[in-house]
Order: sequence, then C-alpha cells, then structure tokens
Amino acid sequence: MSFLLYRVGDWCYRQRWVVIAAWLVLISAVATILVVAPPALSNEIRIDGTPAQEVLDDLAVKVPEAAGGQGIIALQSSGGRIDEGARLSALLSAVDGVYTSPHVLDARAVLAREVAKGPQSHLLQATAAVANPAGAQSGSGPRPLVVDGAPVPGVSISADGRTALFQFAFDVQTFELPQGTIEHVIAVTEDAVAGQDITVLPSAAMFQIPEIIGVAEVIGVGVAAVVLTLTLGSLVAAGLPLASALAGVAAGVGGTLALSHLVAMHSLTVVLGLMIGLAVGIDYALFIVNRQRRFILDSQLTAHQAAARAVGTAGSAVFFAGATVIIALLALIIVDITILTTMALAAAATVGIAVLAALTLLPALLGLVGENICSPKTRARAATTAAASGSAHRVADRWSQFVTKHRLLAIAASVGIAGLLAVPALDMNLGLPSGASYHPDTAQRQSFDVVAEAFGPGSNGPLVVTATHRGDAPLPPTATRVIAEDLQRVDGVAAVSVAGTGVDGNTVLFSVIPATGPTDTSTADIVTALREQAPMIAAHSGADIGVTGFTALGIDVTDKLADVLPVYLAIVVGLSLVILLLVFRSILIPLKATLGFLLSIGAAFGATTALFQWGWGQPLLGMDSTTPVLCLLPIIATGVLYGLAMDYEVFLVSSMKEAHTHGHHGTHAVTQGFGMAGKVVTAAAIIMTSVFAGFIFNPEPMIAQVGFTLAIGILIDAFLVRMTLVPAVMAALGDKAWWIPAWLDRLLPDLDIEGDALQRRLGGAAADSHTAERVESAALGGGHQ
Repeated sequence: MSFLLYRVGDWCYRQRWVVIAAWLVLISAVATILVVAPPALSNEIRIDGTPAQEVLDDLAVKVPEAAGGQGIIALQSSGGRIDEGARLSALLSAVDGVYTSPHVLDARAVLAREVAKGPQSHLLQATAAVANPAGAQSGSGPRPLVVDGAPVPGVSISADGRTALFQFAFDVQTFELPQGTIEHVIAVTEDAVAGQDITVLPSAAMFQIPEIIGVAEVIGVGVAAVVLTLTLGSLVAAGLPLASALAGVAAGVGGTLALSHLVAMHSLTVVLGLMIGLAVGIDYALFIVNRQRRFILDSQLTAHQAAARAVGTAGSAVFFAGATVIIALLALIIVDITILTTMALAAAATVGIAVLAALTLLPALLGLVGENICSPKTRARAATTAAASGSAHRVADRWSQFVTKHRLLAIAASVGIAGLLAVPALDMNLGLPSGASYHPDTAQRQSFDVVAEAFGPGSNGPLVVTATHRGDAPLPPTATRVIAEDLQRVDGVAAVSVAGTGVDGNTVLFSVIPATGPTDTSTADIVTALREQAPMIAAHSGADIGVTGFTALGIDVTDKLADVLPVYLAIVVGLSLVILLLVFRSILIPLKATLGFLLSIGAAFGATTALFQWGWGQPLLGMDSTTPVLCLLPIIATGVLYGLAMDYEVFLVSSMKEAHTHGHHGTHAVTQGFGMAGKVVTAAAIIMTSVFAGFIFNPEPMIAQVGFTLAIGILIDAFLVRMTLVPAVMAALGDKAWWIPAWLDRLLPDLDIEGDALQRRLGGAAADSHTAERVESAALGGGHQ
C-alpha cells in the first residue's frame, strides 16, 4: 500500500498541472450544474416504516387537502381585541391575501363547496356530530373566529380576543414551493395589518432552509487556519491543507446538492457532509504536509522526494482512517430511515473525496509550491540543530513522559472524568425539535410562545387521529361522535375537533390538542394512551384508528433506532476492528481503541444532555431554551465520532508502531511515537473541534445539536482518551500491546502503514538528496521530470 501511494504522490507532484486542471474541471462542472439547477432541499423528516409515518402517507391519499405543507401564523394585538373594529378588518384582509396567494389552498372555497352539497356533505356532518361533545372544545383550545354568524376557515381566536391563530395549507410540501412563495405570504399578511399594532409571527413551519454557512462557521475555518499556521510555521504550508480541504468539500458537498433534484434531501444532509468534509479534509492534508516537512528538515530530502514519501507513509494512515470513517457512515444505511440513508451516502462520499484530494490534489499543490514549503530560516535552524524534531515536540514529550510515568493515575483520571461527564446521559430525553428549541429572539420561538400562552401549549403540536370506516360506506355521524367522546376522555387531552374528511367520507381526520407541549413527556404519554385505547375505540365505532403528529413521530423514530442500534454498532465495530487488526497487527490495540470510544461517546452524550436538555451553561453560548435531544442524534453521532476517533487512533498509534518497528520497546516506543505524532494530532483535534463548534451557533436547533455533540465528542476523545488514556494504557501493556498469535500474523497481509518497507525499498533516508533521488528513480523505474 505504501509504495503504491508513494507512486501516486510522485506522479501527482510531477504532473501537477494535469491534476490541478482535472480538479478544476470537476469543481467547475458541479458549479455549473448548481447554477443551472439550484438545489432543492427539504426540512421534512420522513421516518419510513413507523406507524406515525404510515398514517401520514395514508392520509395524503385519503384526504388530499392534508398532503401539502402546513402554514401557521400567529397575529397578536398590543392595542386591544383583534376580532373587533379596524383590527378585525385588517385580519380579514390578511386572510384574504393569504388565501389568494399562489400555492395556498383556499379553505373558503372548500367550505363553500361543502355547503353547496347540503346534507350530503361528509365534512359538515362530521363537524356537526362533534360540535359539542362533553368538553370537546373546553379549556384553552382555540375557538373559531365567527363573523356575521359564519366561521372564518382556518382562523381561531384566543379567550382574551387579542391573539389570532391562522392555519392554512399549501398545495405541495413547503420544500417544494417555488422560491419566494412563503416570503410572499408573510409579506401579504404584514402589509394587511400594518398600522394596527398587530405583530405577525410565522411558526417554524413557515421557514425554509436556513443558511448552511454563516459567520460562526467561517470563524471556525479561520481558527483552523491559525492553528495550521502555528503548527506548520508558515502561511504557505498552512494554506495547502485549507485549499485541498475546500476543493474536496466543493466537489463533495456540491455534488450532493446537484443530486438533490433526483433524491429527496434534508438540509441536515448537506450540513453533515460540510462539517465532516471540512474537518477530515483539513486534518488529512495536515498529516501529509507535516510529514513532508519532517522529511525535508530531518532527512534533508528535496520537496519532491519528501512529498512522495509523505503520501506513501502518512497517506497510508489517511487512507485507512478515511476507510474507517466511511464504514461507520455507510453502516447507517441498515437503519432504513430515508434521512439517515441520504446523510450516510452524502457524508461518506464527501469523506471519500476528501481522502482523494489529500492523496492527489495535495501533492500537486506541493509541486506547485516546490521548495518554498519550508522557508530558508526554517531549513537553517533545522540544519544547525541536531535535535530539531525533538525540540519541536518538547510539550508532547513532556506530556507523554508524565502520562507514562503516572500511568495508573492517568487511566483512573481519564475513566473517572469521562464517567462523570456521561452521567447526564442517563436522563436523556429524545424527540424532534419544536419552536421552543429556537432562540427567544427568533420569530419561530416568539410564535411558539405566543400560541402556547394564548391557546395552550398543546396548540403548538396537535396530535392527528384518523378514523377509517371498515366498510366502504362513509363513517356514520354517530360513530364520529363516539370517537370524539372517547378521544376527549383520554387523560391530558384539552380539545378535540374534526380537521377534515376523505372525499368519500370513509375517513375522518381529528385534531387532538393536548394540555401539554409537543416535547413534554406528558404528551408522549397521551400518544401511548391513544394507541393503547385504539382497539377499544375501534370496537365502539367500527373504524380503524391511527395516531400521528409531531410527538408520535418522535416516539416512533426513537423506538426504531433503539431496536436497530445494537445491530448497527455490531457492524461498525466489527468491520472497524478488522481494519485496525490489519493496520496494527495486534489483538489488544483494536479492543482498547473501541473501549476508549465508549468513554468518549458516553461523555459526549452526557454533555449534550446537560446543555440542551438541562440548560447547563447555555448563557455562555448565547442560548436560552431547553429541548429534548434530537432523536436522530445518538446514532448519527455514534457513527461519525467512531470513525473520527479511529482516525486519531490510527495516526497516534501508527507512530508508536513505527517506533516499535525501528527497535524501541515498552514505554520508550510510546513516548517516541507520541513525540512524533502528538503535536500534529493536537493541532488536528483543535481544527476539527473548531470546525464543528462553528455550527453550534447555527439558528437551526438540529444543526446546533449535531455541531456541539461532534465538537465536544472530538475534544474529549482526542485529549482525554487518545492523548491521555491511550499512552497510559500502552505503557501499562508494554510490548504485550503488539502481541498477535503467530498463525494470525502469517495470515494477515502486511499493509506497511508505517512505511517501513517503503523506507527499506528506497534505501532509508539516504546520505543526501542526490543519492535518494537515484534510489527513488530506480525504484520507480525511470527518472523524475
């Protein structure tokens, strides 16, 4: 492997313009596609294979009006009742403007058609049947706005008359709406109520895709640039990993966006690919550039020779580290949830392209820079200082010596701290983000709070219950009334109303408003109770009962992920153990690496729970809202962090293996290897953490949670586990860490990840660069160009 990659690096260095041109053509092609066909992303979360999603899909067929996206606007008056005088006129004008907007279904026309049917209208029959069941519209549930004795479709008024809730439907899902449609609806509403002291507050459902890259994300990349400059010692050297990573992200994420017209794609899919692509792209390139500079400064090789050898040695570690990340991501496909499948494929492809960029584009860029990769001052200092490499790693040396000397203390402290951080994870509550998850300054949060105060917290997340008559005939009004009464008797239900009927009247759609908010555990209890009582309600009414809605979806996806997580972990860990076994030719090291990861992921989940669910430390990050942990987060973070944790394991322990291969034993091999890799692994961890941390301040709660979990997970894994626990355990094991049964050793191929065979084939470091050039030319079968 090392010699193959050495040849790749050598060819790309020599044919630099060909390689750079090929990458430019690829990126230009992707950019052209995006200009011609802008990406179409979604904020819809489909959870295929769950009861709640099946009800939604069935509903879209039987009740066509429910198939499109939903719009919700809260209008709050600060000067008096909104249902009287000039404010009422302004409100009605706003309703008229919205209903006449493109892609908005006019509920008034629907009602008019039903009225024209007279007694034959299934909707009017169902509505009349449940108009006043015992307590059906009691509590703080919305009451319809009535003007001149007739209800205004879609508009409800609060008990104090100061707040209106306007609910309407689009003819397609919100992510399918043409650009500017939602903005037009909001503008029409604001224009209609201008000057009436009425605040217009669209709900979270009225906001489409947030900015993928904002100021915070750019700052994260800026921090990475500073760390690169400090680590590599020059702006020229620091710019190359950034250029390589950005090119990989442009191709990977751009390609993902280009495919969004062919495959339904959530915005989080692109964000995850961007996060991981940037982080691993910079890190992988950093390892190769750092190794090239060490070859130049320590062995006095030319930039060309050093670049080829760096790709052959550090590039091998990059290849297998990337393979581990890709395996962890692709294993998400077994979960069989569409959003996770697209995330996995997009992120894995982006990581693959990042590896390709590091192994091809980076050596071409190194060829462009040539000998300028190291300044004359740096070369002179290295030439006059015999311990140049050692002095560069004094901090790493001291730390490794301290950890290995006090190995038992280091092991106990690492395990203890990680265990303490993991404690909040025992109280982790999973769900989907609601309007309450947003910052108080956002319209999404303000709308959520206003609706909760004026109509009750359950109005922000009504449950949807469907009743489908078991026969072909319409559901009788008496059965409709029985169902409504049974639903109302469920503990915690505040109000029940008819939300629609199927074309043939066979299906009736009920809106069930809980007394608690959509992310409250009591609302989850209501969903459970409704499902448990569904057979009883069906027996009373002769109709099949289905339950869906925001909370129901969250429960179902959590249950599905809990069922599949053990299988997922078995596949990821199993395949990764095989890769690590091949790389390190050791039994204990792969096991130790995996056990260390369990500490990291537990601590990361604990910190995430403490911040987002308990609210600890939120003022420090400018947050002010507690929310359940995203139900998709545990499995996403497990896959991503496992792959990235194994990256650091490969880079760090491969240096220890290299020292062991070159004759160092026990603690000396650990400190020697740590000294070679410690500084660059530290820089890589800071870079990756800063890239992920940039997404913590994204206004979209899902993105913020993913960014924080990955950032804190990398921070814990890199510094607490890989930089502290690993050297301590390796020192405690001594040479036993490298033990492998003789029969297995004979069976395993020699991947030469540390490049020892490559060094022997090329004659070691060679006495001087001219001798090295002759040896390498002979090994390649020809001269350099």
